[in-house]
Amino acid sequence: MKPTLLVLAAGMGSRYGKLKQLDPVGPRGEVILDYSVYDAIRAGFGKVVFVIRKEFEDEFKNAIGPKFKDKIEVEYVFQELENIPEGFTVPEGRVKPWGTSHAVMMAKDYIREPFTVINADDFYGAEAFKIIADNLSNISADDRVNYFMVGYPLNKTLSDFGSVSRGISEVDEGGFLKKITERTYIEKTLNGARYKDGEDYKDLTGNEITSMNFFGFTPSYFEYSENMFKDFLDKNKDNLKAEFYMPSVVNSLVEEGRIKLKVLSTNTEWFGITYLEDKLFVEEKLRDLIKVGVYPEELWVN
Repeated sequence: MKPTLLVLAAGMGSRYGKLKQLDPVGPRGEVILDYSVYDAIRAGFGKVVFVIRKEFEDEFKNAIGPKFKDKIEVEYVFQELENIPEGFTVPEGRVKPWGTSHAVMMAKDYIREPFTVINADDFYGAEAFKIIADNLSNISADDRVNYFMVGYPLNKTLSDFGSVSRGISEVDEGGFLKKITERTYIEKTLNGARYKDGEDYKDLTGNEITSMNFFGFTPSYFEYSENMFKDFLDKNKDNLKAEFYMPSVVNSLVEEGRIKLKVLSTNTEWFGITYLEDKLFVEEKLRDLIKVGVYPEELWVN
């Protein structure tokens, strides 16, 4: 059974100023997710599902859809504030999306096999896709215990131009996740990094393993998330900015002993776009990879 790639592409790019998931970075107008889908196809994935917003459906489909024709099965699902369980209503004044785990839940009716989740605006590397595909191929679709995550050193995932959100992970000697903590404000320092905790700053070494939302799940994740999302909605009725994060769901499942999550390492470099100024760095990195033959200059030759 070939795994499915689930791409989270519903973000509005508030810090970037536009839809960064559709901003070209490759020599022939490729966007970052082009390289991810290309790597996924090479790694043996059989389908890609994009989570997008209804308001930019036509723009996204026109820019992305034709590239993958006859190369991989493609589906689109929509993340909207109104997509919540029966009996709940959207709080008055809520405009912020519900978060990454809510986005994953939107694909429930389209995925029946083990699957990998990624961000549309992150570059993860060909080796990383191969590693997680190989691990997913060794479990069944009804496995409720074994999950995976590709981890990256924190200092390799920071921006020079502002703060970022990252899931800081603690891993045991066997390579399994002990705990993951979502930090929504991390920035570079001369000696590593620091995160904001209330009004205070706390130092990080920069060597911590971080989650970049590159997870490997089975369909059991949808059921786990749906139950936890109801609790989240109950507890955050008055918090209009609270988000239902994937790392938080994973952390709860690990702490409760319901899953085991293997943290996978890779030698490939992560890079991505948080701020507009990050784009030049990404373009340079991709040119270097093309020069050494990791990617062709034109990805999609029809």
